[in-house]
Amino acid sequence: MEKDLSNYRKSYERAELSELTVPENPMELFQKWFHAVDEDDSIDEANAVTLSTIGLDGYPKSRMVLLKRFTYEGFIFFTNYNSEKGLAIKQNPNVCLSFFWYAAERQIIIKGQAEILAENLSDGYFETRPRGSQLSSHVSHQSEVINDRESLEEEMKRLEDLYEGKEIPRPEHWGGFLVRPVEIEFWQGRANRLHDRIRYQLDDEFNWLIQRLSP
Repeated sequence: MEKDLSNYRKSYERAELSELTVPENPMELFQKWFHAVDEDDSIDEANAVTLSTIGLDGYPKSRMVLLKRFTYEGFIFFTNYNSEKGLAIKQNPNVCLSFFWYAAERQIIIKGQAEILAENLSDGYFETRPRGSQLSSHVSHQSEVINDRESLEEEMKRLEDLYEGKEIPRPEHWGGFLVRPVEIEFWQGRANRLHDRIRYQLDDEFNWLIQRLSP
């Protein structure tokens, strides 16, 4: 099987990015870009982000997660701590988050260190989830091999009956990660592949160094 993709091309011409006008703190630029794409009807799930980790087998692995909060401290997502990605982060907390908003011709690449979120913050978010999502966090032993889908649905039904009319507790194995950034690169597509790339790097005194990178 073979397919030639060499003629797949697009010229990026929607916006520009200059190191002379960006804010000193990258989280302020992230907030500006995120709000812009979040209000763009052509972009679904602006908070979908690729999370890359180094697995227990030594291979890098990327998958999509949903960003649920961002602050000056960093970026927060939720998952099963015993999942493949959860165990990978436990062994090596150095991770990468990558947003690509095609319609906006923008990409953000974040290098950082992930840490388990405070329990009260995980509890608070868990309480806002739909009951079905709360139950599924108990049902799913994420990343483990299972025999069939029926076993999942049977366990879901059992827990629905068990917790009918009751509050569903957050499982100890489920909660948030906070990714504290050490480097954030903002990529703005430009014509003729001369893209704008502005990189923020955190120095030893916790100041952000701003540099333009060659496309």
